[in-house]
Amino acid sequence: MRPGWKFWAGMGVSLFFLAILLRSMDGRKLLSAFREMDWRFMAPAVAATMFSYFMRAYRWQLLLAGEKKTSLGTCFAVTVIGYMVNNLLPARVGELVRVYLLGEREAIDKGTVLASLVLDRLFDGLAVLCILLATLFTLRFPGAGENVRTALVTGGYVTFAAYLGLIAFMVLLKRHTAATVHCAGKLLKPFPAGVSDRVIPLLGSFIGGLRLPLRSGRLAALVLVSALIWIFALWPIDLALRSFGISLPLSASLFIMILLVIAVMVPASPGYIGTYHYACFTALAVFGVTGEKALSVALVIHAVNFFPITLLGLYYLVRDRLSLAGLKAKA
Repeated sequence: MRPGWKFWAGMGVSLFFLAILLRSMDGRKLLSAFREMDWRFMAPAVAATMFSYFMRAYRWQLLLAGEKKTSLGTCFAVTVIGYMVNNLLPARVGELVRVYLLGEREAIDKGTVLASLVLDRLFDGLAVLCILLATLFTLRFPGAGENVRTALVTGGYVTFAAYLGLIAFMVLLKRHTAATVHCAGKLLKPFPAGVSDRVIPLLGSFIGGLRLPLRSGRLAALVLVSALIWIFALWPIDLALRSFGISLPLSASLFIMILLVIAVMVPASPGYIGTYHYACFTALAVFGVTGEKALSVALVIHAVNFFPITLLGLYYLVRDRLSLAGLKAKA
């Protein structure tokens, strides 16, 4: 695949943050930090990370239950492939790969699958807001870190408002489907007819597949699974800190998680190289962990989240006789 401008722009962003991190690092001290690391913490960290992805697949299955009873094994394989593609290709194309693959394998309309992923991300966003609130109420930032608290509070208000607006918009779409499709058709009149012919059916199937989980039992299950996803995504951060002999409260891991979530939203190279490490390094600096030790922790946390899911995704890719180029084209 020939890299496009998005790839090179992302590489530029990543190289910029890597340059900031590495300009004052001593390679020997970095290696020394790794030698002192207790690697026994890595096995449970990897296991917890993979379990969080398994629960993501289970939540996706729950979200699609109103449309069709899907195979959990298929949901897991497609989820893993999607995250692997996000790690190896730019522009988060893995989300569209998930839509294509599950739609093909389970014979579900692509718009319906896309709607389920929108709801999936909505649950993630609400979970992140809860983590942000827990961080603000439980963590005491030392010294100048109070400026960070102010920035997080502001960001929390903006994000909360955005998610409320998204929920309201989705409810309106669901309740006034015909009017929404009609308005979309008028807005698309200035464009070529082929655009409208593709967008309108997709919008209709998206709205049709948008099944908001209003039943109390199903909603409770989705909330519980979402909590487990983020608990098992958070635990490896605490384990990585402990492996380097760093003793910080759990709220510090919550804070690191928040900055990592922000980091993966920044356009960068595949795998979020540079931005991910800089976010982790910055979060640790608030607690007095700096230099080579902070960078080594950032490298380990990134590796735990990158290599296991990528390798498993490549396994499924080979098993199912797929290719990255083919998936990108289909997505």
